[in-house]
Amino acid sequence: MGAMAFPQLNWTTRPSRSALLRNWRTRAVFWCGAISVGLVAVGFAEACDWAIHIHARFITRWPLAAPLLTPLSFVLVVWATQRFVPGARGSGIPQAIAALDLPETDDRSRLLSLRIALGKIALTVLALLGGASVGREGPTVHVGASIMDALGRFARFPYDYLRRALVLAGGAAGLAAAFNTPIAGIVFAVEEMARSMEERTTGTLLTAVILAGVVSTALLGNYTYFGVSNAHLPTAGAWLGVLLCGCVGGLGGGLFATALIASGRRLAALAAQRPIALAFALGLLVAMLGLLSQGSTYGTGYDQARGLLTGQANPGLLFPVYKWLATLASYLTGTPGGIFSPSLATGAGIGADLAPLVPQAPLETMVVLGMAGYFTGVTQSPLTGAVIVMEMVDDHALILPMLATSFLALAVSRLVCKEQIYRALALPFLKPPRPV
Repeated sequence: MGAMAFPQLNWTTRPSRSALLRNWRTRAVFWCGAISVGLVAVGFAEACDWAIHIHARFITRWPLAAPLLTPLSFVLVVWATQRFVPGARGSGIPQAIAALDLPETDDRSRLLSLRIALGKIALTVLALLGGASVGREGPTVHVGASIMDALGRFARFPYDYLRRALVLAGGAAGLAAAFNTPIAGIVFAVEEMARSMEERTTGTLLTAVILAGVVSTALLGNYTYFGVSNAHLPTAGAWLGVLLCGCVGGLGGGLFATALIASGRRLAALAAQRPIALAFALGLLVAMLGLLSQGSTYGTGYDQARGLLTGQANPGLLFPVYKWLATLASYLTGTPGGIFSPSLATGAGIGADLAPLVPQAPLETMVVLGMAGYFTGVTQSPLTGAVIVMEMVDDHALILPMLATSFLALAVSRLVCKEQIYRALALPFLKPPRPV
C-alpha cells in the first residue's frame, strides 16, 4: 500500500524578521499607549481635585456668589465646547462606544482625537471649577480611547482589529487608572463598551489595564478610592438591606437614566438653537441646589460619599435628591463631564437614608449597597457596578450581597428605563453630522 501524501508541517519554522519587527512594533504601541493613559489619568485627577478645592474655598468665603459663578462658568464651558471641540461634550463614554461601531476614519476622528482629549481635560476641570456636578471617570475613558486611537493612526494600524482593540483597551485603561480599579476596567470594557469580546483582544485589554494601573499606583500609591471598608451583613435580617438598596437604588437610577435620555431628546432643538441660554438656566438651577444643600452637590461627590462611608460626615437626608437633580442639570447643558462619581455619591446617600430601616446592618454596609444599587440602576451594568464598588472600598467579603443588590437593581431599572443609557447616548454620534 503506497504512502499517502500529507502536507508537510514544519513546526520549527520561525517568523521572518519583518514579521517579528511588526509584532514588536504593535506591542510597543500598546505599551506606550497604556503608560500614557496612566500618566494622563493621574494628572487629570490631580487637576480635578484642585478645581474642586478652589471652588469649595471660593464658595465658603462668598456663598452668595454661586448664582452668578456657576451659570457663567456653564456658559463659558458650553461656548468653548461648541466653538472648539464639539466632540468633547458630555461623558465621553458614548463617543467611545460609537467610535467602535464607525467604519470610516473621518467619522471616528469627530469623536476621538488628541485635540478632543486635551479639550475634554481642560473643559471638565473648568466645569468643576464652576461647581458642576460631574465626574472625571467618563472623560478619562474618552481621553484613554482618544490617546490609543491616535497612536493607532500614527502606527497606521488597520481599524478592523488593531485600532478597534486600541480604542477598547484605552477606554478600559482610562477607567482602571481613574479609580485604581483594574478588574472593574476589564469588566467595564466587556460589559459596557464591547458587545462581543474576541479572544485575541483579551491579552491586549489586560496588558493596557495592567500598565495603566501600574503607572497610577506608582505615582499615587496603592490606594483605594473610598478607603478601606469592613462592611458586612451580620445576620440574616440584615439582607433586607440588599432588597431595599436594590429596589430603591434601581428605581432611582432607572428614573435618572430615563430623565436624562428623554430630556436630552426634548431639549435637543433648544440646545442647538440657544445653547447659551440653556446653559445659563441650568447653571442657575445647579447653583440653587448647591445653596439648598450647603454646597454638598457641587463637584464629583467624592467627599460626601467618603464621609458617609466612614461616618465622618452626613450631607443630609435630601442629599441624594439634590445630587440627582444637580447631576441631571449639569449633564443636560452638554458640558464635558461624566456621571460615574456623582452616581456613586447619590447611591451612597440613598444607602444612608435607608439605613435606619435596617438596624441589623451597619451604616457602611448600607452605603456600599446603595452605591452598587444606584450605579447599576443608572448604567444597567450589574457586574461593573458590583466590581467597581468592591475595588473602591477594598471589601471582597461583601461581593455576594453587592452582586445580589446589583442584579436586583438591574431588574427594577429595566421596568422604568427600557434603554441602556450609554447605548442611547451613543446613537446621535452614529449619525452623520448635519451640513453646515
